[in-house]
Amino acid sequence: MSWWKEPLVGFDLETTGTDPAESRIVTAALVDTLGGHPERVTGWLVDPGVPIPPGATAIHGITDAEVRAGGRPAAEAVEEIAQALCSRLADGCPVVAFNAPFDLSLLDAELHRHGRPGLAERLGGPVGPVVDALVIDRSVDKYRKGSRTLQHVCTVYGVELADAHEAGSDALAAVRVAVALGERYPAQVGGLTPGELHDRQAAWYQDWAEGLQEWLRKAKDPEAVIDPRWPLH
Repeated sequence: MSWWKEPLVGFDLETTGTDPAESRIVTAALVDTLGGHPERVTGWLVDPGVPIPPGATAIHGITDAEVRAGGRPAAEAVEEIAQALCSRLADGCPVVAFNAPFDLSLLDAELHRHGRPGLAERLGGPVGPVVDALVIDRSVDKYRKGSRTLQHVCTVYGVELADAHEAGSDALAAVRVAVALGERYPAQVGGLTPGELHDRQAAWYQDWAEGLQEWLRKAKDPEAVIDPRWPLH
């Protein structure tokens, strides 16, 4: 069976900011799916322990008052999220994300912040298999003009995004984009095993990062550095 017809789990975070090393988790979701159809949604509302910047609230709608009133303590929630994610990976279920290095690196940073084992330590090896809908789309349709946000990519592949920047909705949309990519590009994507696709994405991401770094150094900042590692920085 093709991986995109099999169980997949979508993963998404909404956070206090855009730096995975420093930002904190505000909400998280894991969406267990089969063939792109949701079977179970597990969500967390997290009190990050720091103020949520107004700019972040403007994006995901979560306020300080909400997390203080109903959010789980960050250390407890981060541990639960990691356990749930790693249990799927340990069972061989691919984790699907949109821009995996952000979500996975941020979760890993949160684990270390709270003195908990990181993702690779829990798994006893590399984190995977991961399916990153952004990395795949950027590689198979390299020269398409326009934005590569989840909302715009959903439009390209005919995927409904019910509630942008709601973690469960974004996680499900990422899975459905991945399924559409697997179906549309059988030779490059859909016909690979999850392990083969994981390795190919790592190479694709490295090529993209090196190309972006070269362009930035020529056009804007001679010392620009883009981390080429995937799926974690």
